[in-house]
Amino acid sequence: MVKKQDVLEDVLAEFEKLARIPRKSGHEEKVSNYLRDYLQSLGFSVVQDEKFNIIADKPASTGCENAPLTILQGHMDMVCVAAPGVKFDPLTDAIKLKRTDKYLEAEGTSLGADDGIGVAEAIYILKNMENHGPLRMIVTVDEEQGMTGATHLADKYLTDASFLINCDSENYDELTVGSAGSVNLDFSRVMKQQAPAKAKAWKLSVKDLLGGHSGERIGDGRGNAIRTAAMVLLALAEKGISYELAAFQGGTARNAIPAEAEIIFTSDASQTELQAVVADQQERFQQMYGGVDPDAKLLLSDEALPSQVFAAADTKALLQLLITLHSGVYAMSQVIPGLVETSANVGVIRTEGSNVSIQFFPRSAIDAKIDEFRCMAQAYAELSGFQAQIGTQSPGWKERKDSRLAEIMAETFAEQNGKPMKVETIHAGLECGWHFRKNPKLDMVSIGVTTMDIHSPNEKLLLETVQPQVELIMETLRKIAAMK
Repeated sequence: MVKKQDVLEDVLAEFEKLARIPRKSGHEEKVSNYLRDYLQSLGFSVVQDEKFNIIADKPASTGCENAPLTILQGHMDMVCVAAPGVKFDPLTDAIKLKRTDKYLEAEGTSLGADDGIGVAEAIYILKNMENHGPLRMIVTVDEEQGMTGATHLADKYLTDASFLINCDSENYDELTVGSAGSVNLDFSRVMKQQAPAKAKAWKLSVKDLLGGHSGERIGDGRGNAIRTAAMVLLALAEKGISYELAAFQGGTARNAIPAEAEIIFTSDASQTELQAVVADQQERFQQMYGGVDPDAKLLLSDEALPSQVFAAADTKALLQLLITLHSGVYAMSQVIPGLVETSANVGVIRTEGSNVSIQFFPRSAIDAKIDEFRCMAQAYAELSGFQAQIGTQSPGWKERKDSRLAEIMAETFAEQNGKPMKVETIHAGLECGWHFRKNPKLDMVSIGVTTMDIHSPNEKLLLETVQPQVELIMETLRKIAAMK
């Protein structure tokens, strides 16, 4: 019998191999090539498609050839975020792991357990599983940024299967049976620039917000650093303080609530006048978000005078757009108490020279509401003089009431843990929506080990949930193999 500790160590060994390979969303060729070569060396039949998705098949054990095909699925990319002051190039640098008795973390960056640990578990299972029906592992690219891997995955890899276990959820005791849809909405504009008329420059830093996943954590009511910074500029104007905007940066990913933002502006107002506005906005933030986001800081500091600033009319249009775009919970579910139905996140703003770009990310369990956000985005862009780029809409995944897979897995969890498994629909996006669109008959669930603060430098993996997760999947596969 395999020892529990051996399962953990073997899975972490697979994860460590992935952590050495930079795998930012949109840059997965290296990790895809690694997976292709490694899985082929283990004797599996492997396909690497034109998008760098990996599809690996393992034939059924002797006597289980007639069992239904089951897919283990995860994604190889990760959200790359570094803590302030940490030098980290997500295109070249490995993730540096650190381990305690309780957690696996990274040194100053996101860990990539979303979804590296799911991929590592699937590899372990393919290597060690016995008494199983035909198995397939699918590892997609670009889940975090646009789900282009799932979007372009050939239907044939899904239509011949009966079951799919997605290994991309964040709590070991939760069985996900439905998820939200989403769409990438991007705004851009070429801003008019001019030499500054003011003699003094300042930097406003909004920092130490909690941030977090814009699906899982949006219902907590956390603050948005980009919106907070924009409100400071509006407050300056309301106080009659003239300023010129030179730069506006904030956020790390469209699907992460921005924890930091930074503005560079010029003004002839005194430091005392400016600091009074900043202090007032700090108090305003505490009144609105202090109960859930208590450590946020708004800091004013000196800055070198920039050579160019944005024209006043263009700055006004930018701020109007940022304030108009909804950020946070938009509607709660009318069916499931406490579940966020629809939300939106202003995730990233960048100014580079005269160009400004904004990443906006709505989610909803109702596809029609995503359609509404698409129409709103186009209208907002036209009103503010921005260009709107509408991405491909990711479909939601509706709960299947007669799911045999959910029944088996919940039953197995209860047998192994002595308590029931929570069964729920979540407000995060999962690739299951695309899989469902390509094969509506595919019986799917999503599970995962317990991770915290994903998409942030504070991300951590609860080690004690790894081995039970693997055993849960393997016992479920044994029961599927024994199905008549």
